[in-house]
Amino acid sequence: MFLRTLLRKNVGNKILPSLQNKCFSTEVSFKYGRPFKLYKLDEGPPSEATSTKKELLDFYRQMVFYRRFEITCDTLYKQRLIRGFCHLYDGQEAVVIGMEASLQPGDSVITSYREHCQQLSRGDSAENVFGELFGKKIGCSKGRGGSMHLYYPENNFYGGNGIVGAQVPLAAGLAFAHKYRKDGGIAVGMYGDGAANQGQVFEAANMAALWKLPMIFVCENNEYGMGTATGRHAACDDFYTRGHYIPGVWADGMDVLASREGFKFCAEWARSGKGPIFLEMSTYRYHGHSMSDPGISYRTRDEVDVMRRERDPIDSIKRRILENEWSTGKELKAIDKAVRKEINEAVKVAKAADSLLVDELWDDVYAGTERPPFIKAVDPANNYYAE
Repeated sequence: MFLRTLLRKNVGNKILPSLQNKCFSTEVSFKYGRPFKLYKLDEGPPSEATSTKKELLDFYRQMVFYRRFEITCDTLYKQRLIRGFCHLYDGQEAVVIGMEASLQPGDSVITSYREHCQQLSRGDSAENVFGELFGKKIGCSKGRGGSMHLYYPENNFYGGNGIVGAQVPLAAGLAFAHKYRKDGGIAVGMYGDGAANQGQVFEAANMAALWKLPMIFVCENNEYGMGTATGRHAACDDFYTRGHYIPGVWADGMDVLASREGFKFCAEWARSGKGPIFLEMSTYRYHGHSMSDPGISYRTRDEVDVMRRERDPIDSIKRRILENEWSTGKELKAIDKAVRKEINEAVKVAKAADSLLVDELWDDVYAGTERPPFIKAVDPANNYYAE
């Protein structure tokens, strides 16, 4: 699977010695805590999911990696090493894990500005992502884009977009490109429950349905559009039904196996030529909307604590591993420790990387050309607003 290839790149190629000699082939069926819901579909994803010891340990390691990355970003932001806007993904890790477990390398992904984990899942390294957040040359935009504008075209990840909902018509364009080229690829357009009310989402859905574009409209419903609960900003908060003339699936985005099966079903639907499909992933963000939002002025601490205790995606997969005796608590703690060390090392590399020189800030304004002799309002030799 694509995920496993990227996981080896991001999390390392080491398997704990205590796990090396154990059987990884046994499959076990798991029931979901919350079943799928369907719209305009006679059949949906299977009622149970099967998985193996190796897959669940891979999922666990990757989710721990993403969680540690985001928690570290929180600390670094408070130290002012990361500046500007910054939106964290902790709590929602199972969504991107399930997505990557279901996609093929040639598929395209685009999302909004809460995209650190998507950048990592698409193949970029923690060092480079931290570098972009720090404003260093090793970042995907050499530090110019920062947290909200990541991208990784090598593996068809197109951002990281700062305008709410604007990535959805871009996703439709990516889907159109796959269909036009007949390359068998599909496009995934991810957006939040707040962006679900944007008119451009429905315009893109109309064109995608008309042209039967191979696209998954993925609404990551984390319960709040910035600080407004879904029940207060959406007249219909069943986001998987919002395509109207497009079928939809609701999945528990806090359960990595439900996420995997939901994405797998939708990917097969889109790839088969049936056109677009809506997928609502019911999830929850632990941090506020951004680092400037404490996250508890519009919801209580008790609400967040209950979600952490009862629906945390990492705890859920940890219980499944332990209940099947596929690992021990001590071995899982060793994975946690190894991930923490790797993240800390990545931070050190990013801190030590070079920053752009002042004169380099104006490079790359135009693709494939030398720096133009004049750039309006940004040429340091002239002060256009002096008068």
